[in-house]
Amino acid sequence: MEQKPSFAQKYPALKDILSFLGFVGAVAIGTFILNSFVFRSFNVVGGSMENTLHSNDRVIVNRIPVTLAHLAEQEYVPERGQVIVFANGGNTSNTNCEPQTGIADQYIIKRVIAFPGERVVVENGVLTVYNEEHPEGFNPDLETRKSADDGPKENISGSVNIIVPEGELFVAGDNREGNNSLDSRSGLGTIPYCRVQGPVTFRIWPFTALRGF
Repeated sequence: MEQKPSFAQKYPALKDILSFLGFVGAVAIGTFILNSFVFRSFNVVGGSMENTLHSNDRVIVNRIPVTLAHLAEQEYVPERGQVIVFANGGNTSNTNCEPQTGIADQYIIKRVIAFPGERVVVENGVLTVYNEEHPEGFNPDLETRKSADDGPKENISGSVNIIVPEGELFVAGDNREGNNSLDSRSGLGTIPYCRVQGPVTFRIWPFTALRGF
C-alpha cells in the first residue's frame, strides 16, 4: 500500500515559511523575556553623567534584582551611589510609574544620592545628606568619586533643602556644574521606586572603554 506524502512533503515551501516564522517568534519572545527580566541595554544621551559616562556610550542594566524584588511583591531599592536607569515620567505626577512616550529621553540615567526620610542640602557648592546615622551630615560623593575622570565632579550648582518623600529617591547626574544635568536638584523631582529599571552594571561601547560598575 502506497503511503501518502506528509504535509511537509507536499508543501515544502510552506514548511520553510512556517519554520522561519517560528524562529522569528522564538527570538522575539526570548528578547522580550531578556529585556523585561534579565538585562537591558541603553544608550547614554547627553553629558549629564560626565566624566563617568559620555554621550553615545552603551550600557547594560541588570534587571534581575528588580525581577526578584517584584516576585517577592516588594519594591526594588538600589544602593546609594549606584548609577541607575529609570523611566522618565515627564510632567506627570511623581507617583506615575509609566515612562513618558514619544520623546528621545524616555529613560534617564543618574546616580542614587538619598533615600526616603533623608534630608538633602545643596549649599555653597556642597551636597550634604542628613539621616539618623549621620545627624551632622555627610557627602556621599566622597565614596563614589574614584578620580577626576570617574564619579561626580567636585563642583555642584544649585540650592536645595529637601526631605526625600516615602517610596522615592533623590538622584543626580555626575556633571552638576551649571545646567548640565536635569535631576532632583533642578526640576526633575524625586523618583519613585517603581520607575527604576535597574542598576548599570557594564559599559559595552565604545569597545576601547569597556568597564563594570
